[in-house]
Amino acid sequence: MDPTTTALGTWSGGRFMHFGEPLEEGRLRALLRPGGGIDTAITADVYGEGAADSLLGEALRGIERDSYCLVGAIGHDFYKGEREGAKGFPRFTDPQLRTEGEYAAYIRMATERSLKRIGAEQFDLLLLHNPDRTGYTSEAVWEGMRAVRDGGLTRLLGVAPGPANGFTLDVIDCVERFGETIDWAMIIFNPLEPWPGELVLDAAAAHDVSLIARVVDYGGMFHDDVSPGHRFAPYDHRKFRPEGWVQEGRAKLERMRPYAERHGLSMLQLACQWCLAQSPVQCVAPTLIQETAPLGKGEGEGGGAASPQALPRAVEDKRAELAALTALRANPETHLSDAEVQELRAIGDNRGCMALKGASPAYEGEPLADRWPLTDELQALAARWDIAPERDLATSR
Repeated sequence: MDPTTTALGTWSGGRFMHFGEPLEEGRLRALLRPGGGIDTAITADVYGEGAADSLLGEALRGIERDSYCLVGAIGHDFYKGEREGAKGFPRFTDPQLRTEGEYAAYIRMATERSLKRIGAEQFDLLLLHNPDRTGYTSEAVWEGMRAVRDGGLTRLLGVAPGPANGFTLDVIDCVERFGETIDWAMIIFNPLEPWPGELVLDAAAAHDVSLIARVVDYGGMFHDDVSPGHRFAPYDHRKFRPEGWVQEGRAKLERMRPYAERHGLSMLQLACQWCLAQSPVQCVAPTLIQETAPLGKGEGEGGGAASPQALPRAVEDKRAELAALTALRANPETHLSDAEVQELRAIGDNRGCMALKGASPAYEGEPLADRWPLTDELQALAARWDIAPERDLATSR
């Protein structure tokens, strides 16, 4: 099975990526188990240093293999590399870990071990996870990816940039270089974050690369239980977002609400429909978050205590809302018009809201694992796709 319209990743549920409350294992297994309208499961081997793979394998136990799509991701070397605090584990292409001639062996080893932990023989789609500049451009890396596909360990191949937003020109460059190899790519994309993901849409479509949109929920905002005064736990990754993001996001959300009501959609379903209305987005993978319960009066976090925190919704209800999308899409009345897509994009316009990762006109110096200078080659690529880096990739805040 290819990736379906709706998908769930093992980053949901707060156990392996710190968003909201970490679910106990039984509840998380039930959340991730395919079925009921969500038939694609996504994992990454580095989450929990293999623990996410194992838990997903338990969730999949007893389900017919041809009834769901299994997506894996490899790229961070937690076998040989050492964790660097919040930066995480190094990419396997780090020259301190191995030479170019050793890439293929690592890719095969990491893929086989991930499959073993899951208890599967083959991925439907294997993603190169959070690549550095070498991962986007190295023929040796993609020879290694093709080798695991040709060896029967996966049917399809793709790339999943991250961990933060950006990598725009790098994704396009990767698709141009290895388009015959790459079937899918993953981008951050939602009505409150149209930029910069929208800049890769034309190139992906031209090279017949389908897209998975992640963070469709915009940090939980589209689940409709994050409001000013929201309590974020100290470890919650969303505390790294800029001050005021909750108030600003909520104000825009309310302007979008009439569009959801007009089409009989929840706010999350509206965000999903907006993404899927745009070629070549074929799959949406929001993060399902069990929010932290509110504190007493005056104890709120995340941007003032002027408004009380909304009571957290059960994460199972959020799953059901996402699962219902597949059936909803069969009804043309739930679809957004081209004009509505553009109007929502205008409400959510976030151009220049942050310094982007990957190739950037604002970065100078030696390449790092997640940012590097804009080369002449990438400048030429940008021109081919009508992207002006100083205008389209620069921060304005």
